[in-house]
Amino acid sequence: MSTTQVPISKVCKTIRSKNAGIDQITFDIIFEDKDIYDYVKSEGLISKKTILEIYGIEEERMSVFVYFDPAKAVKFTLNRTRASGNPGEHDLYGSQQYPPLFNIELELPDEILET
Repeated sequence: MSTTQVPISKVCKTIRSKNAGIDQITFDIIFEDKDIYDYVKSEGLISKKTILEIYGIEEERMSVFVYFDPAKAVKFTLNRTRASGNPGEHDLYGSQQYPPLFNIELELPDEILET
């Protein structure tokens, strides 16, 4: 089986972060294609470990990590180090925390990419 390295932005329709209360930020990685989503899920190409490494954080900071089939999405929630709006907290709405996710490269089978 031949494969191709694909930037996550080429196969996702939405990559975002947003406020999830005063002490959490939630993230969504939403795929366009069900076959690609199913492959990423079955192969564990995006995992809790992947996210922890990307953000350089300890496991205790992650409160949720799920594959959410109805939306073809990977969803996870991180605990903030400072409550939203506290002095020194730099993203009140949590909407600027997703860019590191664009560094994800997925090794995908060519036959999935051709459909």
